[in-house]
Amino acid sequence: PDASWPIVTVQLPMFNESYVAERIIDICAALDYPRNKLEIQVLDDSTDDTKDIVEKRVIYWQKRGLDIIHVHRTDRTGYKAGALQNAMTFAKGDLICIFDADFTPSSEYLRKLVPHFLDDPKVGLVQSRWGHINGDASYLTRIQAASLDVHFAIEQYVRNTTGCFMNFNGTAGIWRRDCIDDAGGWESDTLTEDLDLSYRAQMKGWKFKYLNEVEVPAELPVDMAALRTQQFRWTKGAAETSFKLLKMLWRAKQPLKVKVEGTFHITNFIVFPFVVTVALIHVPLLVLRWMGLGPGDAYFAVLGLGFLAFAGVVITQIFAQRALYPNWARRLLVLPGFMAGSMGLSINNTRAVLQAFRGKKTEFVRTPKLSDKASNVQSAITTKNKYSNKKISPVVWLEAFAALYCIAGVAMTIYIGEWAAVPFQAMFAAGFALVSGYNLQQFWTARKAGAV
Repeated sequence: PDASWPIVTVQLPMFNESYVAERIIDICAALDYPRNKLEIQVLDDSTDDTKDIVEKRVIYWQKRGLDIIHVHRTDRTGYKAGALQNAMTFAKGDLICIFDADFTPSSEYLRKLVPHFLDDPKVGLVQSRWGHINGDASYLTRIQAASLDVHFAIEQYVRNTTGCFMNFNGTAGIWRRDCIDDAGGWESDTLTEDLDLSYRAQMKGWKFKYLNEVEVPAELPVDMAALRTQQFRWTKGAAETSFKLLKMLWRAKQPLKVKVEGTFHITNFIVFPFVVTVALIHVPLLVLRWMGLGPGDAYFAVLGLGFLAFAGVVITQIFAQRALYPNWARRLLVLPGFMAGSMGLSINNTRAVLQAFRGKKTEFVRTPKLSDKASNVQSAITTKNKYSNKKISPVVWLEAFAALYCIAGVAMTIYIGEWAAVPFQAMFAAGFALVSGYNLQQFWTARKAGAV
């Protein structure tokens, strides 16, 4: 019966989301849940016309009896984490549901997730799986979809079913309010407030649940500049969180397997400096060996572990695609691009790690959302939009140079007869060429069309 359902507050944090703000408000207004148990908070830090769009839509639904409010801040203190924590002071709900502005939950979303909180009072979070509105829009979005599919269908699922710590993904999940409060609330000292709160809550003994069967489609970035920004934020935030919580994790009263896996989880950013280092020294070391000057077998033995990691990537992709899609075999065709793209972004993400290591604080830069344009890449790139990146990052030129360096490395490995190293070196070259080439091509296309 409806009387037994707990009060749910749906929070919609946003900053300058004029293309998608109205859609997410209307979708949440249509959620199938007792109206006297549903509150919607639009947490709007916008500095553009998003504020007016939100205000009009909130008034529209208020007149139709919906408990919905527009919370507009002008200072952005704490960015997304600050907006969420500020709203907690007057949220009515026992449960807090969060959606980013580009997500499109089904009307039954709350009906599917809320019962998990009723079954067990120690459940602090229920996370659903991200789907992709525009997953097939381009090769770039297919690569991103493949990456996220592995994270959800394999990483989140396995961590949750084996009793290890998983994380809230920042959106498309429901928190128990008591869990947030018990863990200390939202904190803004990292760029990944979701990962930070997730670990603090689980170290307090709260249980998390992941529902692979509940999908919420969302928008993937269609241009490389936006993807670069997103990856930078995620990588730097993970590094900041690990520096903050690693000691706390090992002091927590948790099984050894949880501490070990959790350490790997929140320090996985280490792979990016490793990839950059290998890209720089791999061919010179091969040449030294060819000249009889070293470096011996130790380096190449360590490098062999990297090949095992590549095998793991292939295996997890196969399992993820089989679990999610009937046409999984065809979707594996994107695997080479996924692997090359991950290597190509290593310079961008290494920069994020170094900034975190130095303690340099940076603004929470949102990923631009384009609504209908997100499914038409040519339109998204060539149509003037106020959220597009107007400049080419210096990192792009560094990646382009790295591509040329690695192409020269391919030629050198062929010259000295190191045939086994050729595919590996070619993957580096393809990765750096892919990310820099995509960025430059999209920028020049946009400039030619007068979109920048």
